[in-house]
Amino acid sequence: MRKILLVAAREYRQITRMRSFWLTLLILPFAFAIAPLAQRFMGDDEPRRVLIIDQSGGDAGRALQGQLELEHGREVLNSLSRYVQRHKLEGADPKALWSQHDRWYADGEVRRFNAQGGSAPALARLKAHAPEGTPDFDPPPPDYQQVPVPPAIARAPASELDARVQPLLKPEGKDAEPVDYIVQIPADFSRNGAVRLWTTGEPGIRFAATVQDVLTRSLRKTWLVANGTAPDVAEAASSVAPSLMISKPPPGGGAKEAMLVRSILPLAASYLLMMALMLSGSWMLQGTVEERSNKLLETVIATVTPEELMYGKLLGTVAVGLTMIAVWIGCGVVAAYATQGAIADMIRPALAPLTSPGTIAAMIYFFIAGYLAISIFFLAVGAISDSMNEAQGYLMPIILAILLPITLLIQGVLEGGKGIGVTILTWVPIWTPFAILARLGTGIPAWEVLGAGLLLAAFVALELIMLGRLFRASLLAQGQKPGLSELISRMRRQDP
Repeated sequence: MRKILLVAAREYRQITRMRSFWLTLLILPFAFAIAPLAQRFMGDDEPRRVLIIDQSGGDAGRALQGQLELEHGREVLNSLSRYVQRHKLEGADPKALWSQHDRWYADGEVRRFNAQGGSAPALARLKAHAPEGTPDFDPPPPDYQQVPVPPAIARAPASELDARVQPLLKPEGKDAEPVDYIVQIPADFSRNGAVRLWTTGEPGIRFAATVQDVLTRSLRKTWLVANGTAPDVAEAASSVAPSLMISKPPPGGGAKEAMLVRSILPLAASYLLMMALMLSGSWMLQGTVEERSNKLLETVIATVTPEELMYGKLLGTVAVGLTMIAVWIGCGVVAAYATQGAIADMIRPALAPLTSPGTIAAMIYFFIAGYLAISIFFLAVGAISDSMNEAQGYLMPIILAILLPITLLIQGVLEGGKGIGVTILTWVPIWTPFAILARLGTGIPAWEVLGAGLLLAAFVALELIMLGRLFRASLLAQGQKPGLSELISRMRRQDP
């Protein structure tokens, strides 16, 4: 055992001294560090520029402008309500609109919220009530920015309007901003209801629906007044709407969200196992090939047995992989608790499986067993290869055979994990670790975990016997590349 540990320590030091190891190890922490910045810079937060040309002389244009402002106020109120619910701040003012989470805020409520100053006075009250460390509220940016109508367009006859708005949609100046939507409400709108809409691309469904809804209410009001209804009654009739009460789960608590949250940690474990195996296995393979090509194995075999060398290399590689996983998981936990909002809502509940001893034991067992099962292949390839080019020829089909089904497996688990393909992959030992780890989030019977675990243990034991023979028989073999029959013969060869 002492010699095995010495070989493992040597393998660990050799791999961790490689620059590629440290670059790979720091990739994930770097990604966590720049993710918030990348999201901010790559996100499209610029509001759509809207120009409304109201030639009808009525209230339709003003109503449309007001509705766009009202929609933004509703978004702010909804976002503030979720913020209050997420951080349990209802005690700041239980009667305030933003403390009521079971409703769709009606237009009148949003107008009252805006008239009271919007989110500013609410945030002042919440700040006095919130415990220390509560993150600040980040209001959503407005979706639309209203552009004043140029005088030349406001006075343009209908026949010339189409030509005059084109420079606004496609400005020639380098720093000129295009207008995304131009809405024309013609003078005869109340008679025929025709409206023009110019866009720089495909019109957004939400914007088109808002325009249609506001102008439909305007037409109804005009029609009611024309047919003898009092203006105030017509206004009230056009604004009648149901009060929609909504029963919704807390942030991250929906059924679909809950399934996704439960699957985050198991799927991440499966993915990290795959990444760590491919990387550390490749480094072990490279080291073994270099030792063969540089004739260093003769010196090593003089001091340790082939079995001690094989077990030491496997143990060292597992230690490298577990080191990488520990660093990545640590960075992930720090990022989860340092990030507020939707990410924290998803990641923190995802750690709930770690409260179950059975789940923890299953994750550790299948992680280590899977590492051994796949690492042995890399070690065997290194033992029979005289160069990295030759090793790549053996390794490529092995990697494809492992990775392609895993891609389908992860997709199947995200869709519920009940398909026959997922079940089949669970009982094929080479894919068992990935399947079990991925399915722990969606629910898997205990008998399947135990049965697949025993089958995987038997498979690893068979690998150690068969590929161990191949490793011993191929260590010092040089010359012609062995064929399939020779490889099988080496695996069947008994120790003297």
